[in-house]
Amino acid sequence: MNTVENYPKPPPVGGVLWSLAGDIRMLLTLPAALTMQVAHPAVGAGVDDHSAFRTDPWGRGERSLTSLQLWVYGGDGAAAEGRRLRQLHKTIQGTDAHGRKYHALTPAYYAWVHATGYPVFRNAQRYLGRPFTEAQERQLYAEWLQVGRILGIRDRDMPQTVEEFWPYYHKVLDNELEETVVVRELVASDPALPVPDRGPRWLRLLLRPTWPWLCPRFARFRRFLTIGLMPPEARCAIGLEWTDAQERRLRRFGRVVRAVVPVLPERLRFLPVARRARQAARGEAARG
Repeated sequence: MNTVENYPKPPPVGGVLWSLAGDIRMLLTLPAALTMQVAHPAVGAGVDDHSAFRTDPWGRGERSLTSLQLWVYGGDGAAAEGRRLRQLHKTIQGTDAHGRKYHALTPAYYAWVHATGYPVFRNAQRYLGRPFTEAQERQLYAEWLQVGRILGIRDRDMPQTVEEFWPYYHKVLDNELEETVVVRELVASDPALPVPDRGPRWLRLLLRPTWPWLCPRFARFRRFLTIGLMPPEARCAIGLEWTDAQERRLRRFGRVVRAVVPVLPERLRFLPVARRARQAARGEAARG
């Protein structure tokens, strides 16, 4: 019989993900990971057929972000969130653009969605933070494996070491990924995005009259970060163009982010779920 003790635990307090996953810089990396995920024809078809990313993009993004935060900061609730996601994906199935049947919980597809987080975090850190040491990269991978277990991915379906990960990763890039319909929508410079309906009321009121002017500029910035923070080999596999001039711009942007974000107060630097977890952890440590 399963008990709470039997369920996989989230990554450790004070680990690499503890500082990384709740930092506001992580928001900048999510579009790159999502685009790599939907570049797999099966995953792209599932999102195309079943996701609300077109009709409710802001709500869909908020729900995904909250879910990700719970994997790392949710304590005993992390495993419950993993089970909820698997239940949610049980009915997601169909046929991809090549006429092949897919199911969201097919181990290879579900594992690829999870796998994209490691190379994206690793690559983005080179621009937005201090590059990881080799030891930190290994710790990050071990912690990301633990997140995979929370999501219900079996160890046999995930490379268990960094050395095993890279051949698996390049095999998927070389043989599976392509510029799917959903990829093209995610990197479009002129999407029909609705006015944001999340966030403080004053911000939503401000955005309503200015959105026609802001939307195309936001879309171009999103495209820039999506392609730029994606690992170069993944960008190449999908067929996304990136110039030397864009690389220089991204490096300049990264220098600003590295200078500003670390000096922000915790209430501005960390997302709400992470902030509450960090406060609770400090309280427990103080109580001894």
